Formats: sequence, C-alpha cells, structure tokens
Amino acid sequence: MQSFRIIQPSPVLKPYIRYYWILQDNSVDSVSERTLPTGCIQMIFHKGKQLLSLKEKELQPQYFICGQEMGYTDVQSTGNIEMIVVVFQPYTAKIFLRTPIHLFREANVAIENIEDQELSILSKRITDTENNNTCIQLIEQFLYHRLFALPEYNIKRLSSVLWEINNRPQVNIAQLADTACLSAKQFSRIFVEHVGASPKDFLRIIRLQRALFLMQQNPQTSFAQVAYSCGFADQSHMIKEFKFFSGYTPMEYLAICTPFSDYFSNL
Repeated sequence: MQSFRIIQPSPVLKPYIRYYWILQDNSVDSVSERTLPTGCIQMIFHKGKQLLSLKEKELQPQYFICGQEMGYTDVQSTGNIEMIVVVFQPYTAKIFLRTPIHLFREANVAIENIEDQELSILSKRITDTENNNTCIQLIEQFLYHRLFALPEYNIKRLSSVLWEINNRPQVNIAQLADTACLSAKQFSRIFVEHVGASPKDFLRIIRLQRALFLMQQNPQTSFAQVAYSCGFADQSHMIKEFKFFSGYTPMEYLAICTPFSDYFSNL
C-alpha cells in the first residue's frame, strides 16, 4: 500500500520552503520511475530502503542533498520505501546549507560528506524518530534556526527574479539582470551560487516545466501552441529540449505518462 502526503511549511518558512513530502510504500514489487529536472534543490531522508539509480547502478545515499539536474534520472525501488523530502524554493537552499549551491549540481551529495555537524545530528534524529509528523517538526526547528542565524542579502533580488521567470515566459537574461539591479556578470555569479545552475540552464528547465503544466491543464493544446506559450523558439526547439530533458519526444512522453509539472503545480 502506498501513502503520499504534501505538507506545507510554517508561515515563517513558507517564503523559503516550497513544501515537504512524505512517501511510504510497502509494495513487494519493484517499481521504476523516470524523474525530470524540477528546478528545485531537495534534501532527502530515506528512513526505509534507498532507491537504486539505474544510470549509475548504485543506491542513493541514505540522507543527501539533490542538486540541480540537467537531465532525467531513472530510479527503482529496492524494498519498503519511507522518504521525507524538503523541497526548497529555487534560490533559498544556500541560506540553510551555507554552501554555494552549484557544488551540488547534477549530484546526490551525502549529508555525511558535507561536514555539517548540525545537519548530521538532524539526520540521526530523523532515523531515531518513528513518527513522521515529529520528523517534520525537527526539520522545521533546524531550518528556523538556520534562517535567523545567517542573514542573506541577495534573497530579495532573487525573489524578484523568480517572479519574472514564473510569470513572463519570454523573459531574457539581460532583463533578469536589470530586475536584480546587477551587471550581467554579477547576476550570473550570484544566481549560480544560490540556484545551482546558470540563468540560461535554469530558464531551460522552467520552459520544460511550463510545457508540462500547460499540457497538464489543457491536454488538447497543440504542440505549436505549447511551444509559443512557453517561450521556445519554435516547435522543433521544444521537441529537441523535451528529448534532452526527458529522453522522449513530447508525443512519446504523452503516450506513456500523464504530464505533471512539479514546479508550476505547487507554486
């Protein structure tokens, strides 16, 4: 039997944490799933069996930070699943991890390798705590402490930038730098440190997520209209990007998956 819950953060943390989710599955059958880039850094706690990454042919760490991804990942269950996941806003993980986020790019970095004693202690407490609601409370206590212990001065800039990205599909990098009141070079440096990807790569991920959301909301929309509405140069550009990020053309993807945007469905 499978149980999946999305839990909203406390009001103080809501500007920085999108949500938490908890997945429990005691099915005896092995299940495989393809995940696509979401644009968000995640902190993942495996309380049950770890997932197997089919590309690397190795188990995910028990506790880890999942950085920005620039392609799809195939994972497979290896037994009873019990996962607690923290999904950060795209630009806020640096506040809590105290590390430039580009260091996690396209990697699952075990918490034990980050040299963060408080985070390691939190991981052990998650292991020792049976009730998952209590685990969420422990996570929130950790995040709350980190939020006020280290002020971050670029968050307002990046919050404005993300609003532009979310609401203006045709926005370009020069316009985003202007929104941040930074030179193009300064903007790129700060964006990479906080988001974990270059502005160009992040815009590519968000175009994909916007396309998934539009197909989710309006299944009858033509691919040409999706491409235009989401900021792709044309339909062939969208097909190429879709293939890069998912391994499928849009037509192939729709034949085997129900489109769903992890990013826009939970704004």
